[in-house]
Amino acid sequence: MAIKNRNVTVDGERAMTMGQFRAWMKTIDGDKDGKISKDELSDAVRGNGGWFAGWKARRGVGSADSNGNGFVDESEIGNLVEFAQKHLGWCVIRRKDEEFISLQSVFKQGISLC
Repeated sequence: MAIKNRNVTVDGERAMTMGQFRAWMKTIDGDKDGKISKDELSDAVRGNGGWFAGWKARRGVGSADSNGNGFVDESEIGNLVEFAQKHLGWCVIRRKDEEFISLQSVFKQGISLC
């Protein structure tokens, strides 16, 4: 079951931190095997109100899956983030010095988004 993500938007984009993205990925891993399948990603896109969920999931997994096993695992999350930013209009905030930073501090500190 996917969690609906209604985070702060910037210029009409969904915005979340990398930590929030990783947490979201864990919630959509239905069988808890540490990998995201096309079906799991499709359910998540559909659960968040996205159209063409199956098509987006196939493209997302295909784009992120660098080892060709048909799944997105921990080492490929960065690839999925790039796909989500480019094709789904999501904004995932990455910081080298912190794994998780709240969106409130992003705005207070004036950190550049995406």
